[in-house]
Amino acid sequence: MAVEVPLPAGSVTVSTAWEEPDGESRGVVAIAHGAGAGMDHPFLVGFAAALRDAGFTTLRFNFPYVEAGRRMPGPAAHAVLTWRAVVAMIRCERPEAAIWACGKSYGGRMASMAVADGLDVNGLVYLGYPLHPPGKPEKPRVEHLPAVRAPQLFVEGTNDPFVQPLAQLEEAVASCPDARIAWIDGGGHSFEVKGAKRPADVIGAELAPLVVAFIDEVERRHAQR
Repeated sequence: MAVEVPLPAGSVTVSTAWEEPDGESRGVVAIAHGAGAGMDHPFLVGFAAALRDAGFTTLRFNFPYVEAGRRMPGPAAHAVLTWRAVVAMIRCERPEAAIWACGKSYGGRMASMAVADGLDVNGLVYLGYPLHPPGKPEKPRVEHLPAVRAPQLFVEGTNDPFVQPLAQLEEAVASCPDARIAWIDGGGHSFEVKGAKRPADVIGAELAPLVVAFIDEVERRHAQR
């Protein structure tokens, strides 16, 4: 399955991987990749597989620059348009489904920008939100976060250079209407832990229960209203 993305210079098509759980689906988790790897990175493949085991449909997708064979991300506006096109496609396929936007690093930040700009999803999950470039806490990427009304989960490693000092991320999250952090003790930007070598797909899969717990919490609160 592919998604057409209407960019300013003309439409482009991006690849996706739509995969179903064995039983009835609890909703759709759209998963975007980080800046340096496409949708088929083992981390994302393992993460998505674990979510399907928990009953969710998953949709991994590429951004246009990856489809074009480039290594560096294009304009943020292109990524935001891609998120819009992906969510629109999901709504066309599953009009009644809950949609959860999830992204590794860059992919998650682009989702947050799209939602701050009005994209409607049930919640967002960031797998290593890149708060600032490594070693440059004076350049935070937080201005838009208070405008995100949907529930947010920041899954972050305590040794991630993109969120040092940790208090800076905690302050940013506190400025949001509905957000929380799940800290991975000793985790780096890709959640690797020194002295505990594991394959990338295993690392990704181990994060899925945190995401499922977050979705459970959001759905429970919604049902109580």
